[in-house]
Amino acid sequence: ELWITDISWREPATDARLRALVAAGLQVYWIDHHRTALERFAAGQVDVPFADRVLSEDYAAPRLTYEYLAARLHAGGRAAPAFTALAPLVAMADDNDRWLHRVPGSRELAWTVRTLGDDAYGELLEVDERVTYTPRMSAARALVETEIRHSFAVANATRIERPLGPATLVVAVCDGHPSEIADAWGKETPNAVFALYDAKSLAVSLRRSPDCRVDLSRVASALGGGGHAAAAGCTVPEVRAALAEAVAARVARAIS
Repeated sequence: ELWITDISWREPATDARLRALVAAGLQVYWIDHHRTALERFAAGQVDVPFADRVLSEDYAAPRLTYEYLAARLHAGGRAAPAFTALAPLVAMADDNDRWLHRVPGSRELAWTVRTLGDDAYGELLEVDERVTYTPRMSAARALVETEIRHSFAVANATRIERPLGPATLVVAVCDGHPSEIADAWGKETPNAVFALYDAKSLAVSLRRSPDCRVDLSRVASALGGGGHAAAAGCTVPEVRAALAEAVAARVARAIS
């Protein structure tokens, strides 16, 4: 089985490769909640014979996957206590992914998981129903809090604003954690779109203030990226070239 969760694609060659895998006997499942992915499928731009799929904006991919698997367990008359115990963890993942932050601790858990990277998987399997942090998770959270403070300093030093009719475009450079910066700024800057160039990922993160209604998934799509209405992203290669040119110009002047 091949499970594709929260990952979409645009190249026809990807469809062809997946069709070849299905023809060879692989069962392919696709679960996604990104608006751009749903729109591409609805427009007939995805040509893959999936074994099954869940495409919905109701929840983020973690919760869509969890509920899909729970339904399969129920249909098969099976019980899995360890799986059931993951429900609070899944609720926190869904809460943070959709940028709701109604579940206490969801944002901090997301910081911790990103810091641990691949090692987070094993740590998360050790948490209880109260999602009690393991020692490694606690250390990672302390580290990320320091990183966020540094990234805020970079963003505040590079922040610029541009009027967009009734809205405001806020652009800055950050060193990781663009969502945390946009969330804080969104509470003090009404009707704003935030475009944060992340020096860590070399990508642009698009966010909006809670009262803004600009569909960022369409903005990102126009820039070759994708995402949700309230949170999206893209890579803009010319930005990297412009940074290199700026550095070259300054260093050349210093040398001469």
